[in-house]
Amino acid sequence: MSAYWLVMPAAGSGRRFGGPKQHALLGGRTVVETALQLFVADRRCSGGSIVLPADDPRAEQLSAQLPTRFKFVPGGSDRAHSVYNGLVALDSRAQPRDWVLVHDAARPCLSARDLDRLLEQGESEPVGALLAIPVPDTIKRAQAGEPQRGGPGDTAAAAAAVRCASTVARDGLWLAQTPQMFRYAPLRGALKQAAAAGRVPTDEARAMEWLGFSARLVQASDSNLKVTSAADLALAAAILRARGQSACE
Repeated sequence: MSAYWLVMPAAGSGRRFGGPKQHALLGGRTVVETALQLFVADRRCSGGSIVLPADDPRAEQLSAQLPTRFKFVPGGSDRAHSVYNGLVALDSRAQPRDWVLVHDAARPCLSARDLDRLLEQGESEPVGALLAIPVPDTIKRAQAGEPQRGGPGDTAAAAAAVRCASTVARDGLWLAQTPQMFRYAPLRGALKQAAAAGRVPTDEARAMEWLGFSARLVQASDSNLKVTSAADLALAAAILRARGQSACE
């Protein structure tokens, strides 16, 4: 596998988490520090952009702990804007055909095995690839107007009021994860065009799809949990311990 660049969006406010989850402690390191370790140790990673809030007070401290090939970049108004900022920051270093991996800091449990699988299968693709898993559960669609997602302030009564309208066939449905890998120039262009059209993609593959490109789905074999709550944080710590990867190491 040839070299690649990393863009790691970590500029979210953590509204559902109750604060900036990228700085929540996971063992002896923060979530973002834990998510970065795999890439810092990977010789194939040429460097990259770590996207934090523009006024993040921890940016300077984090920068001092990382190799100089990783640079901190201020985030944007949404995830897609933050990823675009990270790509723009690579302009002077990345070549148009270089691979870029976008990986959310909120996924600190990415394994080396899944990273290798993505790189091996994605390298031969003309467009790119992303980690994903087939939908394992039966999917229900809520009635129109019902709340779609709970939050820390939701009451049990409100949650109980959500009713099922229909069952969605899960055949062919996958849950997208990160990393997502694409060539530098096409991905940068796709996000720029999306912004110009007033579109906000929820992931990089979506921005590429709007231009008619189809990425390969690479099935993840290990837990690549996304931290969205305190319970997720505890589960992430348990996953790392089970692998023998203490966040304190």
